[in-house]
Amino acid sequence: MEKHNKGIHHITVLSGDPQRNADFYVKSLGMRLVKKSVNQDDPSTYHLFYGNANGSPGSGITFFPWPMARQGKPGLGEAVKVAFAVPSNSIDFWVEHFGGSDIDFDGPYDWFGQQAIGFKDPDRLQLELVFDEKVDEMPGWTKGTVPPEYGIRGFKGTTLRLQEHGSTAEILKSVFEFEESGQKDNAWLYTTDAPIGGSVIIEEGEPKLSANGRGTVHHVAFRAKDDEELDNLREKVIEMGFNPSDIIERHWFHSVYFQTPGGVLFEIATDGPGYDVDEDPDKLGEKLVLPPWLESKREMIEKRLPEIKL
Repeated sequence: MEKHNKGIHHITVLSGDPQRNADFYVKSLGMRLVKKSVNQDDPSTYHLFYGNANGSPGSGITFFPWPMARQGKPGLGEAVKVAFAVPSNSIDFWVEHFGGSDIDFDGPYDWFGQQAIGFKDPDRLQLELVFDEKVDEMPGWTKGTVPPEYGIRGFKGTTLRLQEHGSTAEILKSVFEFEESGQKDNAWLYTTDAPIGGSVIIEEGEPKLSANGRGTVHHVAFRAKDDEELDNLREKVIEMGFNPSDIIERHWFHSVYFQTPGGVLFEIATDGPGYDVDEDPDKLGEKLVLPPWLESKREMIEKRLPEIKL
């Protein structure tokens, strides 16, 4: 039986203007818009999903765009960086591409033994590209703005900034099968063998002024193979003394949420049914898709949403 890849499923972020967000992730970074939907808790706003060629678990960065949201300032108890994995031979392309696109970047610098460059999206979310041999053989998105041999394959991982790393590290190890695989100064690296989404850095920091708003991460979701494993992982979370939500139907996956002791909101999400449960795989993200329970309100919802052109 094929081993299930443990690691990050998706990461959800607050953003500002939806058109600006889509332009950056689709046109500047060459990602695929794999789902254009609405925030199920606030259907007057979009929920935009970007991923790799297939919209695989481990590749999805998703956004709640609120055009009037204030600028956020990440602090302790948050995911403060999102790192994408790109092929190891693509550094020259990305340096030139960012230079030609007026995207400021830092680096290359060392990312636990791999080269990386750092940059920000239009809402100042801290992003990284990690040049990773693990994804060299993964297919790229052939219809994007970035040549497929250089494109983003999915997440490398994320960085959590916490007051202390131990209690959240225990969740990563006990619930999600991560192992400590590196330490540098005030940062610890935890990994799985997943080709994408298999890294979490926990960085210890001092309290400082922070503000919720655009450019801040809302939650980090980790993978469960199916409903049975989701139920088992939920039980593990309860046994560790935390208070997870009931299982929530999200149409493309089923979810459980819980607050970690460090303050970060974690989700556990099933790999299926997947983003192609309601759209042809070749046409993902081309039209507004609503979960079945919101379909009767489509006309009202569409009137309130600004058009996104790509």
